[in-house]
Amino acid sequence: MAALKLLGITIPEAYGGAGLNALALAIVLEEVAAVDGAAALILASHNSLCTSHLYVFGNEDQRKRYVMPLAQGKTLGAWALTEAGSGSDAAAMETRAVLSGDEWVINGGKLFITQGSTAGIYVIMARTNPEKGNKGISAFVVARDTPGLSIGKIEKKLGVRASDTAALYFENLRLPKENLVGELDHAYENVLSILDGGRIGIAAMALGLARGVMTRSIAYAGRRSQFGKTLGAFQAIQAKLSDMATEIDAARLLIYQAAFLKDAGKPFQMAASEAKLFASELANRVTNQAIQIHGGLGLMQEAEVERYFRDMKLCEIGEGTSEIQRMVIAKNLLR
Repeated sequence: MAALKLLGITIPEAYGGAGLNALALAIVLEEVAAVDGAAALILASHNSLCTSHLYVFGNEDQRKRYVMPLAQGKTLGAWALTEAGSGSDAAAMETRAVLSGDEWVINGGKLFITQGSTAGIYVIMARTNPEKGNKGISAFVVARDTPGLSIGKIEKKLGVRASDTAALYFENLRLPKENLVGELDHAYENVLSILDGGRIGIAAMALGLARGVMTRSIAYAGRRSQFGKTLGAFQAIQAKLSDMATEIDAARLLIYQAAFLKDAGKPFQMAASEAKLFASELANRVTNQAIQIHGGLGLMQEAEVERYFRDMKLCEIGEGTSEIQRMVIAKNLLR
């Protein structure tokens, strides 16, 4: 992936990236997810979260010091937001960062962090002004070998198992003042912006999973015979495949619209949420029907469709649950 510059798709070539755009990232993620959801998740989180946050909101020194090795694939990035008591409600985080002289001292922990144990560079969100609520959250860049940073339990997950997920702990983690990313106390709005872009990536991942499992279902329907004819000759199976294809094409257009708006510098929050909501729930329907088409074989690992079914579920939860997406869409409609 690094050799193909896939770890810096949207980062300019001057910083070691491919110099492409959000639409290109969506296309790449669909293609990778069509084969392997975990590999697509690694690509999505690395590009859309950690690397993007540092490039968009970091200063020039941070871009050269941290974005370049991330975009070149010399190390992986992780983005640490979620906590045990702070998931969709990001403003409820308890991790604290206190300025002591010329250093920030961070204490707390994060949960369910993608690339948690494999990353070399982390972007960590922490409270710097607790009395200000979500207006008192800041972001910090942390190198893996920084004293005070420790890796917790590596999670055993339903799906995307080849993608590392782990807890992080901070015990008197000391950082120079210059490790603050963006403006002090302004990370919450930056986080929301990064999540909007990340939702396009997760939507593309869901689309790829759906397309990959549909391809396998078409092949199976063409070779599996029952009652003297292939499964594909039965109208019930044809209807399932037709619905899959139609909804997959519809999801792709929603994703491309969101990416186009982002690339054009236009508001894309609602489009990104629509794309993620529709594509992730589509992936649920398609992978479910793929198992149905495969029958008993669909429950077995050798058919692979059960892996797509397991990998898909993350897309309805990560980067904001389907319930959160509906809230975002409604907020935009009623604004």
